[in-house]
Amino acid sequence: MFELRKLPYNKDSMGDFLSSSTFDYHYGKHHSTYITNLNNLIKDNEFQNLDLYEIIKKSSGGLFNNAAQVYNHDFYWDCISPNKTELSDELKNAIDSEFGSLAGFKEKFLQAATTLFGAGWCWLVYNTSNSKMEIVQTSNAATPITEDKIPLLVVDVWEHAYYIDHKNARPVYLEKFFSHIHWAFVSKAYEWAKKEGVNSIRFYVNDIHKR
Repeated sequence: MFELRKLPYNKDSMGDFLSSSTFDYHYGKHHSTYITNLNNLIKDNEFQNLDLYEIIKKSSGGLFNNAAQVYNHDFYWDCISPNKTELSDELKNAIDSEFGSLAGFKEKFLQAATTLFGAGWCWLVYNTSNSKMEIVQTSNAATPITEDKIPLLVVDVWEHAYYIDHKNARPVYLEKFFSHIHWAFVSKAYEWAKKEGVNSIRFYVNDIHKR
C-alpha cells in the first residue's frame, strides 16, 4: 500500500504564497485522493508489487493518471520551501550556460508556466540524451519521466494549486512560487541526475515510498 507522504514543512509556513487552507485542500484532499485511487487500482493485479516508478512507466489510463499525479505532487512539495536556499555552483553555472542567467531562466520558465493552456505542470528537466537542461510543459497528469527526462524543478499550474489564495491570477502565484523555490533540493536533483541518470528518479521515488 502506498501512503501519503509527509510535507517537509508546516502547512502554515509559506506566508502569502500558499495558505494552510490551500494545503488542506491540495495536499489533504487532492494528493490524498490520488494515493487512495492508486491503491485501489493496483489491488490484486500485476501492478500490486511494483514500485511507483515502474507503475508510471508501465501503466496507462486511470492507473497512470493517479500514479503520475502522486509522483508529480511528491516532487512539487519538495521544490518549494518557506526559507531561502541557495543554488549550488554547479547548478548556477549550468543555468547561466543554458539560459544566460538566473533572470533569463526565470523569464523563460514563468512564461512557459503562464502560457500552458488548461491544467498541467511546468518543469525544468535534465535530458540525458544531450546532457542539457530543458523547460517542458506537460498537460493534466503527464510527467517527463515517461520520456526518461529527469525532473529538477516543477510548478503545479492546475487551478486548484493556487485558486484559494490567488483566484485566477496564475502570474501572481508563479511570481511567488519563484521566490519560494527550494534551490538546495533542485541543486541536489541536478547533481544526482548527472551522476545516476534516470536511476536518480527511482532513488527519489523509493526514498519516499518505501515498499
